[in-house]
Amino acid sequence: MIKKTKNYFVISLAICVTLYLALKPQESLNIEDYSTAGLELNYDMSHDLASLDENNQMQLSNPLQSTHLSFPHIGKSYVGFKEALAFKESRGNYFTVNTLGYLGKYQFGAETLKLIGIYNPNQFLYNPKLQEKAFLANAERNKWILRKDIKRFEGKKIKGVVITESGILAAAHLAGPGSVKKFLRSYGKTNVSDAYGSSVRYYMKKFSGYDTSFIEADKKAKAVM
Repeated sequence: MIKKTKNYFVISLAICVTLYLALKPQESLNIEDYSTAGLELNYDMSHDLASLDENNQMQLSNPLQSTHLSFPHIGKSYVGFKEALAFKESRGNYFTVNTLGYLGKYQFGAETLKLIGIYNPNQFLYNPKLQEKAFLANAERNKWILRKDIKRFEGKKIKGVVITESGILAAAHLAGPGSVKKFLRSYGKTNVSDAYGSSVRYYMKKFSGYDTSFIEADKKAKAVM
């Protein structure tokens, strides 16, 4: 009998506690404590599987096979620059080789790789980390070669294109720093194109206005693991 009484007491106590918690007035929330003011919340770009058009805008690659993805807004930063360039070169595929033998995410040629210290193209192709280092090293080397031209021509308009450092570096990635010098110093009269029809002027325009201050001019830049 005593055991049953104890059980009834425990059950009654549990019911009372539950009712108290359920009926207890809720404390008012101070919404200001949860404010997002001042935070850089740029992860709000939602697109279907897409490609970039001539103006670097997202376009649906196949509306019938759309897959909803969320992309961080990397804007005009260095990361935005290299990823936009990679998308144009290879759609961001580290392991692709084009019909002319150019390799990887940023489509490097074997001779350019040698200039930045890479002598094994096959090893390079299957090493994404090395490819990222190669992109930066090549950009640093090109920035050193073109440093005087960047200073001289940045902000000027040539053949309808406002010249920016990022446009110069992108064009150098496409056609080499020598071709960029010829374009700038001829005020657009010499406009080299690659085998697929992309020209120095086109890259100057497409990749203008990115912040490439992260890239340091370095004559001896190498891709070192």
